[in-house]
Amino acid sequence: MVTFNKELPQPKPKKSVGVTNVTKLLKQSIVLILFFIVWELLPKMGIVDQAFFPAFTEVVAAWWNLLLTGSLWEHFSASIIRSVAGFAIAIIVAIPLGLLIGWYPVIRDLFNPILEVFRNTAALALLPVFILFLGIGETSKIAIVVFACTFPILLNTIAAVKNVDPLLIKSARSMNISSFKLFYKVILPASVPMIFTGVRMAGASAILVLIAAEMVGAKAGLGYFITYSQYNFLIPEMYAGIITISLLGLSINYGLLAVERYFTRWKQPVR
Repeated sequence: MVTFNKELPQPKPKKSVGVTNVTKLLKQSIVLILFFIVWELLPKMGIVDQAFFPAFTEVVAAWWNLLLTGSLWEHFSASIIRSVAGFAIAIIVAIPLGLLIGWYPVIRDLFNPILEVFRNTAALALLPVFILFLGIGETSKIAIVVFACTFPILLNTIAAVKNVDPLLIKSARSMNISSFKLFYKVILPASVPMIFTGVRMAGASAILVLIAAEMVGAKAGLGYFITYSQYNFLIPEMYAGIITISLLGLSINYGLLAVERYFTRWKQPVR
């Protein structure tokens, strides 16, 4: 009888979740950290003119000073109220309309020509029209955000409903369920991931279009603040406003990702 004394290979110990998350965070942040280091060194080494491109620490100091004085919050709150209001109105209007257009061919045929006209029209090209009819106040700025956000959500919702797997629909209909249950239990859940793609695109458009609109005609808001800082040669403050816009866009994107994960928690992750 032959015996083998060779030991079986032991499984490698798994890394803890905390260590894995820290490692992942470091990998994702290393390029960003290098970017800020280069930003800090270029003006101090005289490679770029510090008057037009101040060091990162100087911009951070200006940002902190604006935060302490309340000036930054005044402009930030004006922008966030306008963008959130327009974004919310676009969601309330575009998602139900997109579901109807995608599900009912008759409604799709009626709305398709007007959608093709306006989907290729830049929102900022219509800004003078909005100002002409709605004035230079809050209404015109919220309206331009609604216009810019509506079409990404609407078009993605229509495409989501149209591209639902036909096998799912046939399987549900073979069970003799009602049209309402078919729509609620099958069509809507299957459409959610693509709808949220449009929502995230609209979230980015809400910030970009609003900032551009505030640069043209406003007395408060981050777009106005950046233009004002540029005209008065307050360069660190100008970059502080730009960083604030980046942080705002990043926060909105991650917030929408969290909401999307909540509504699509039924999906099985691919390993």
